[in-house]
This record gives sequence, structure tokens and C-alpha cells, in this order.
Amino acid sequence: MYLKNLKLIQFKNFQNLDLVFDQGVNCFFGENGAGKTNLLDAIHYLCLTKSAFIPGDSNHIMHEKDFFTIKGEFDLLDKELGVNCFFESGKKKRLEVSGKPYTKLSDHIGLLPLVIIAPDDTEIINGGSEERRKFFDSMICQADQNYLQKLIRYQKYLKQRNALLKRFAEEKRLDRLQLAPYDEELIQLSNEINQIRHQFLNDFLIHFKKHYEAISGAKEEVGIHYKSQVDKEHFNLDFVNNVKRDVLLKRTGFGIHKDDFIFTFDDQEIKKFGSQGQKKSFLISLKLAQFYIFKEIKGTKPLLLLDDIFDKLDDHRIHHLMTAVANKEFGQLFISDARPERSREILSQITSDYSSFTISNNTVSEIE
Repeated sequence: MYLKNLKLIQFKNFQNLDLVFDQGVNCFFGENGAGKTNLLDAIHYLCLTKSAFIPGDSNHIMHEKDFFTIKGEFDLLDKELGVNCFFESGKKKRLEVSGKPYTKLSDHIGLLPLVIIAPDDTEIINGGSEERRKFFDSMICQADQNYLQKLIRYQKYLKQRNALLKRFAEEKRLDRLQLAPYDEELIQLSNEINQIRHQFLNDFLIHFKKHYEAISGAKEEVGIHYKSQVDKEHFNLDFVNNVKRDVLLKRTGFGIHKDDFIFTFDDQEIKKFGSQGQKKSFLISLKLAQFYIFKEIKGTKPLLLLDDIFDKLDDHRIHHLMTAVANKEFGQLFISDARPERSREILSQITSDYSSFTISNNTVSEIE
């Protein structure tokens, strides 16, 4: 799979932009704030219907304008797909593929698989459980539409149950009969989502451990342990019996929205005890495992976006990534870097076949 071209209208700092890409490596060069990441984000929009960095579609409209358009043509398994994303202030976002609009944007997720490695990814390791759930949920949703629909339903019922709990707290009462339909749905969905997460993690770990061993030289034993209330013997009963505390807190305290994925090395939690080098190796291994499991499930190489990561990685880990590029293990690759001489030096050692673009004053120029 590869992105042939990209057209932006009033997206972030780009008034009107047309770019044609190489099937291999594409580099965006420019000073910090020039808009390199905005180009990567536009690609993310086409694949996953939203920004990778800033929530809220209105935040991506050019200043003092009222809409944006993102268009791209993809080659997916020798089939051409035109994707058009349009958003106007005060209206619903629209997404079309080959002229056919989606009734539900979620139906698009997984069609065009994508992996992004960005500086803020360190929060997957150093942040709270929500960051790790978000990483795995986003990944499984791209791999499995059934999982995505279950997750959407779960969030819908959770929101409705929490609204009911808040009302009970304000009215100082409790009606278990009103809660019962939400309890039943959330318990069932918690069990189903939990099972899919377990199955996915088993497959994911094979890829993850392989890449960590290659990067680190197998100096320690690493693991990812799925921690879920659902795995406790009496989860269904505990969920129902926790209702008085739920009313007190005005939110649901049991369910898969409380799950965590514990990252370990030699049976120690890497978040607490890992060195910076171990954390970097762990993170790159997570992302590479994501790439290869998508390739395995989807039968095509996903797009790979690298956003200013050369500042965050040391030479050893950069070398590992670039060796994979040189061996043509990846498909189409997009790199952003504020220091073009660094990227050119790295890329010149592995390939002479890449396209590069320089960004300045809200314009993009291809470098011959």
C-alpha cells in the first residue's frame, strides 16, 4: 500500500497544497513550527479519520477560515482508492472513498493501516493506564472492525450509565432496575472485549519480543501483562455490587475501561525501574511489532510515519530502524526532521532512492 499524492485546502498552515510522493522514502524538512508534523497529520486523517496529535477537527482549520479539505490517492493491493476528508465549522465531518461517503466514519478504520512513531509516544510507557489502553485499543481497532464496534458500544453504554449515576447522586436515590439494562450490556461487552485483548496480545508478543531481542541483544527478558478486573473470578457480581460506590463517585468503577497493560523487564515494571535506553528499546519494539502484525493481518505493509524521532533516539536504535529500511522491510515511509543534513547523511548510507521536500513560509517545495 502507498499514498500516491496529497492535496490540502485550508488545513492548518497550508492554504492550497499539492504533493506527489515516492513509493519508498519521503522526507519533510523544515524548522520547528514550519508545518512538517501537519503534513504527517493530514496523512493520519486520511487513514484514521482524525488527528494523531490534537483532538477536535475545528483546531485544524486554517486561521480565520471555516473549512478544510484533505484529499489523497492510494494504491491498495493494486487497486486505486481516492480518499476525501472534508470538515466545515458547525457541521459533521465527511469522509468519502472513491466518491462513496461513509454513513459511519468508524467503517473506514482499518482499510488503510498506519503506524506512527512520534516524540510523545514515551507517554505510552511513562504515562498512566489510559495511554497504554489507548495504544492497544487503537491498534486492535485497525486490525479488527468487530472489536472497534464493540468498543464504540461499550463507550456509549458507559456514558449513559455514568449520566444515570450522576443523576442518582444529585437526587440522593438509587434505582437498580433502571441500571440493570446498562449493567447487563457493560458486563457482556467487558467480557467480550477482554477476550479479544487477550488473544491479540498473545500474537503481538511474538513480534514484540523478537524486535526487542534484536535491538537490545537479548540482555533482559521483557513482557507485557494484561491486567483486567474482568479476569477476577467474581467480576460480574463485583460489577453489580459496586453500585453504591459508583453512585458516590458518579462514575462506573468496574469494567474494561479500567484495564492496564503492564510493561516489564526481568519481572520489574519498566515504567518505574527501566533505564532511558531500555524504555527507548521497548517503545521502538512496540511500534515495530505494530507494523509487522498489521502486515500479517492485512496482507499489506502499512504506512510508516516517523515524526522528528532522530532527536529522541540514539545512533544504535536509529541504525536498527534504518537497517530495516535498507532491507526494504517497510513499505512507504514518511520522515520529518528539522535537521535535513542529518537525515540526508543517514539515508545516503542506505539508499539513494528517496524524495525530499522543504517547508518554509507555509509552502512546500520538492528538492531535486
